[in-house]
Amino acid sequence: MNWYEILIKPPFTPPSWVFAPAWIFLYITIGVSLVIFLKTGFNRQKLLPLTFFLIQLALNFLWSPIFFGAKNVGFALVVILLMLLFLILTIVTFYKYSKLSAYLLIPYLFWVAFATYLNAGIYFLN
Repeated sequence: MNWYEILIKPPFTPPSWVFAPAWIFLYITIGVSLVIFLKTGFNRQKLLPLTFFLIQLALNFLWSPIFFGAKNVGFALVVILLMLLFLILTIVTFYKYSKLSAYLLIPYLFWVAFATYLNAGIYFLN
């Protein structure tokens, strides 16, 4: 993590210890949202929202190895922007089946938007 610590970071960058508890909370709400969505029954029309959900989740899992592992801040920015797009699509399409399921993803949306700001700030400042 020495690489990350020496980067110039944008204003409002939280201390490193904030990220673990934030992600624990977010992964719980993401999981609960998915369970609620799945409990609303299954039909072919739910494949699109489920696809959006799986794409944003895959992008989420790819972001850290790209940003921290490969140290490719620019490509990580592209990944997180796509994640943000697919998360918005997920929320909009989940809402049609379960408002609670969609609402549970709102904190995650805010966090990803904030993380996008941080990623972009690091990209442009370094």
